[in-house]
Amino acid sequence: MFYTLYDLYYYYVYNHGFQIAKNRYVTISEFKGKKYVNIREYYDADGEMKPGRKGIALNSEQWANLKEHIDDIDKALDKL
Repeated sequence: MFYTLYDLYYYYVYNHGFQIAKNRYVTISEFKGKKYVNIREYYDADGEMKPGRKGIALNSEQWANLKEHIDDIDKALDKL
């Protein structure tokens, strides 16, 4: 079977996500036909990283809304 670079990238992100801190990852998932962006803390369970309770799952609409406000959030951070 032949996989495109996009397929491999999607597989990696779906299964591993993006590490944004030591034990914090952003992953994408699908549940009941809806896609989610998950920002969650993970913990080591006998050598395997597992998702913890602390985190948030944003649906596609919420993710799009957050992205629209990134510049405003950056400006607010700079003002603190």
